[in-house]
Amino acid sequence: MNEEQRRTLLDADRRFVWHPFTQMKDYATADHVLIERAQGPFVYGSDGQRYYDAVSSWWVNIHGHNHPRINEAIARQLESMEHVMFSGFTHQPAIELASRLVAITPEGLDKVFYSDNGSTAVEVALKMSFQYWRQVGKTDKTRFVFLDNGYHGDTIGAVSVGGVDLYHKLYKPLLFATFQAPSPYQYRWPGNADAFVEEAVGAVEELFAAHADEIAGMIVEPMIQAAGGMIIYPAEYLRRVRDLCDRYGVHLIADEVAVGFGRTGRMFGCNHADVSPDIMCLSKGLTAGYVPLSVTLCTQQIYDAFYDDYDTVKTFFHGHSFTANPIGCAVALESLNIFDQEDTMRTVARLSAQLSEELKQFAAYEHVGDIRHLGMVGALELVSDRASRRSFPFQERIGQRVYQEGLRQGVILRPLGDTIYFWLQYCLTPEQMHDLFLRTHRVFQTLQL
Repeated sequence: MNEEQRRTLLDADRRFVWHPFTQMKDYATADHVLIERAQGPFVYGSDGQRYYDAVSSWWVNIHGHNHPRINEAIARQLESMEHVMFSGFTHQPAIELASRLVAITPEGLDKVFYSDNGSTAVEVALKMSFQYWRQVGKTDKTRFVFLDNGYHGDTIGAVSVGGVDLYHKLYKPLLFATFQAPSPYQYRWPGNADAFVEEAVGAVEELFAAHADEIAGMIVEPMIQAAGGMIIYPAEYLRRVRDLCDRYGVHLIADEVAVGFGRTGRMFGCNHADVSPDIMCLSKGLTAGYVPLSVTLCTQQIYDAFYDDYDTVKTFFHGHSFTANPIGCAVALESLNIFDQEDTMRTVARLSAQLSEELKQFAAYEHVGDIRHLGMVGALELVSDRASRRSFPFQERIGQRVYQEGLRQGVILRPLGDTIYFWLQYCLTPEQMHDLFLRTHRVFQTLQL
């Protein structure tokens, strides 16, 4: 791309495009990074700059960009069919993918409902749980429990169970009534940090004891609250919440949209606690970051509450134009083939151990308050004062300064507030990972963090 083409595109971007999660005034004179191509762990800018994609392009890419096996799977699928409606029709890729997902997800998730993005998968889960309870005669069970710092998408239902005020508080007049429980966030726990799991579980039990007759389900991000700040919590919390849901008759909804498919070091976050949710939402890594596709899995018991004569009107009236898109299903199937045939989870284990060691080096920086790590995810929470854990003033935008300097150093470090995180692809070599962190050290040194 020559400079004239580049300039024309960037000017058109500024005139016509509204980017997500972006204050567009920041780009009144600055340019977005114009990406021209991508390969493996790298994306390449139109200015010739190469960047490590340290956030996996918003947590979706797992095997690396432009993977030859997935490219070939798309080409094969296009030889027969690009799309067909999924109500009254079906096709081989969707059938095979559903079978594979039932086989690898936690036991008891026997039915697969397709949609096309993570927020939608959550909407499906909420509606499915709500309608189930009505159809089994427990019509008062209409509300959901979610966690502080929880994030489940940006559609209205998903926002209703979202606990990140920065994203959600403006829309509160539009939302349905819910119950909110404290986040199991050890670093910021307001009580006894050594007993934070016990206290966090106790808060959920207190809520269930008082309101179980009203509660349809509780939604959690297993092991990592991602958009809330990469908050990593112990498997014990998830196990005990599962027990509470069983005891009080509440659906456990596992939102594994971000953490599924190896991110946590296990295929699914629920595997760490050896629990099976009643409903599970999957997207992002489902298609290795290639195309939109999502699924909501549920138990046979939930499915059976909808299975009846048509005139009983128990049908789940929900669907999308691109439900079970064959190209998306073909990509997901090839991604699972890569996991199986290339022993991807062993690679993840090796890279995860290296990631842990790389992250430990940041303890030497004055403004790194907390270091968190699980699987292929790492986070550095920056604070103005380590002893008091005091955050930087919002107006200083420390995270944004890290992001900008990261671009200069050739690494994409898109922050969550003042938490700098790494959401790494499984195709990284040990040498590339080390180089990525050397560049990150230069960012911290330049900014005197």
